[in-house]
Amino acid sequence: MAKYLMLKHYVGSPAPTNDVPMDRWTPEEVDAHVRFMDDLADRLRESGEFVDAQALSPGGRWVRFDGEGRPPVVDGPFAETKDLIAGWMAIDVDSEERAIEVAAELSGAPAAGGRPLGEWIELRPFLDDRPNAAE
Repeated sequence: MAKYLMLKHYVGSPAPTNDVPMDRWTPEEVDAHVRFMDDLADRLRESGEFVDAQALSPGGRWVRFDGEGRPPVVDGPFAETKDLIAGWMAIDVDSEERAIEVAAELSGAPAAGGRPLGEWIELRPFLDDRPNAAE
């Protein structure tokens, strides 16, 4: 088994296969989108592949150590772009191919008019072997 993180990016503009930005969806369309993701999570729980998931607030900050005791803080999450991570789901699957299948399914969540959203899902494997200083 290998764990993967799927990051849902919301870019504030239409996804490749849907021409309506999310902020213009009807409440029913938003509900259908969320219900799809909940149903996917339930199916992954049943198969033993679900780890965790969470939606994220659009607000955020960049913070870093500066050595002065008062860290710099910048509005975020991405000060230079309109892109933000809207949520994430962690899965534990048998192969990268299975992770890609699940990410593609998540990308097809319904959007405006019930059409698949087709958003890009960032698929990142968890680091399972940390480098050893002796190596």
